[in-house]
Amino acid sequence: MPSVEEVRDALTNVIDPELGLDFVELGLIYEVEVEQGEVFVTFSLTSPGCPIGPQVSEQIEEFVSELDDVTNVYSKMVFSPPWTPDMMSEDAKFALGY
Repeated sequence: MPSVEEVRDALTNVIDPELGLDFVELGLIYEVEVEQGEVFVTFSLTSPGCPIGPQVSEQIEEFVSELDDVTNVYSKMVFSPPWTPDMMSEDAKFALGY
């Protein structure tokens, strides 16, 4: 069974195509839960009107399912709390000039 940290590492492969940074660094991964072989990922987008939601869900499922002992991956997109640039890592803030 993968750890939460292993799942978060896999999620660094999910890249925002406009910003060129991964969803973990951008603070868009809100929660990761691992229960036996099932992984639950709650994420957001930089804005509710962003059209890449389905693509992000597919990438989350693709990259996390490659981990050993993962039987199912469930991704859930939320907009509460709303994402803000304050949620980014210090590296992401620096890369984007914040």
